[in-house]
Amino acid sequence: TAITITEQPVSVSVPVGYSFTLRCRAQGRPSLQYQWFCQYQSDCRLIPGATNQDLPITAELTQLYTCRVNDLHRNVVFSDWVKVEVQQCVARGLPPQLWQGEPVIVLNPSEQWVELGQPLQLQCAAMGIPAPSYQWYRNGNLLEQQKRKKLRITQAKVSDSGTYLCCASNSRGEHWTSAVDVHIGEQSQPTSLCCISPDKIALLVGNNCYQHHPNLVAPVRDVFELSRLLERLGFQVVSLLD
Repeated sequence: TAITITEQPVSVSVPVGYSFTLRCRAQGRPSLQYQWFCQYQSDCRLIPGATNQDLPITAELTQLYTCRVNDLHRNVVFSDWVKVEVQQCVARGLPPQLWQGEPVIVLNPSEQWVELGQPLQLQCAAMGIPAPSYQWYRNGNLLEQQKRKKLRITQAKVSDSGTYLCCASNSRGEHWTSAVDVHIGEQSQPTSLCCISPDKIALLVGNNCYQHHPNLVAPVRDVFELSRLLERLGFQVVSLLD
């Protein structure tokens, strides 16, 4: 009897230090055996001791994972490769302790000034379990080909000007980025310091990992709480970890 994967693991995007479980289920002959593997860059290796259907993970590095299932008759099947994306940057929506995996925007696109014929790129990122899918919009209209976290247009045209935003969604909900303007062929963005907006800006840095000290947990929560407080006081907040 062939081995059949009945529940594939799913890709996730989570904050650094977050704990969760990858799951794999299979049917076949009795005494099925499981073994998990991970791949970082080009290095694929067996995970020692990871021989259960569930693989507990505490997010540290962005890696790929797969599970091998075999029986005693040398039948073997592998699950899908899935990506565990670890977000080192903690932005405005750091998930609270009761986070259920709904999308949380961690990187919003920024306003762009682009010359005619030059490349245009906008970028966003979101956390979620499962990992969110993306859909970009311009002036409220869906951009059919732009379904990645990075929007790329090789040669910008005047018609590419407008207001852009992206929707990140998964089975638990959806979340929208902030809307930003893209200017094609207009005067370049001013760079003089005197032209920078006088808005209040706060930079928060939470160090979580130390070379000669056990890893800390509090900075993640502290950065989240401080960012919410500063935003209520009218600050634009940029939050980073490590």
